Amino acid sequence: MPQIEAKKRFGQNFLQDTTVLNKIIQSMSINKRKLVEIGPGLGDLTQMLLRVKPVKAYEVDRDLCVHLREKFRKEIEEERLKLEQIDVLECFEKGSLENDSYDLVANLPYYIATKIILKALEDEKCDSMIVMIQKEVAQKFSAPFKTKEFSSLAILSQSIADVKLLFDVSSDSFEPAPKVTSSILKIVKKREFIHGVNPLFKSAQDFIGFKKYLKISFSSPRKTWVKNISSIYNKEFAKKLLNSMGIIVSARPHELSVENHLNLYEKILKK
Repeated sequence: MPQIEAKKRFGQNFLQDTTVLNKIIQSMSINKRKLVEIGPGLGDLTQMLLRVKPVKAYEVDRDLCVHLREKFRKEIEEERLKLEQIDVLECFEKGSLENDSYDLVANLPYYIATKIILKALEDEKCDSMIVMIQKEVAQKFSAPFKTKEFSSLAILSQSIADVKLLFDVSSDSFEPAPKVTSSILKIVKKREFIHGVNPLFKSAQDFIGFKKYLKISFSSPRKTWVKNISSIYNKEFAKKLLNSMGIIVSARPHELSVENHLNLYEKILKK
């Protein structure tokens, strides 16, 4: 089989460290949900995933799909592996990646990692994800309240999920080696937020609305929340909201907890 070279335009770095691959498998929850993989690459992780359960994989690179169809010919024939050659973001635009509840595993290109994670958060069928991304991005999603990394990404993800940075992956675990450290991030949606059970997020559209609220709230992170939100809502109304919750009006957006932002959003919806 001819050697496949990584393509820069797809941000490809192939993970081939078996120790790291095993740690990813051990991080998974074994259940009856379907399993989706984004960016199977050369298929090293795919091979291990198939030992656990059937896999539906999305790969945008035509050459890699040719390689994967050859490597997993038997698994594809037995319908244990379904391989889709398509940009996964196009699939998200059309709806879910699966008809039923699924868990997501992915080695995401750095340049689109955040966008894919946000789309998966919006996908009501996606119950959890284990993704490998740039460490700095993983920290933004998993940052605890009152830390310098705590931002709209942390609030957005932690509002509906338990988010944890599991471990780092050094650049020499990849071929070719990236110039940054990667991390494995695990996101498990809270049961009350799955499939529209929570009254605040009854649908994906409600979650998208919260995302828009956070974009306004953090439009100028160094300014106060009142200053930012008053670009849309009356300033006195914004001050009254904070006062009703016992929060000082000079609070900046990152000084408000996940619960604070959820409560503020809920009060704004009732306006």
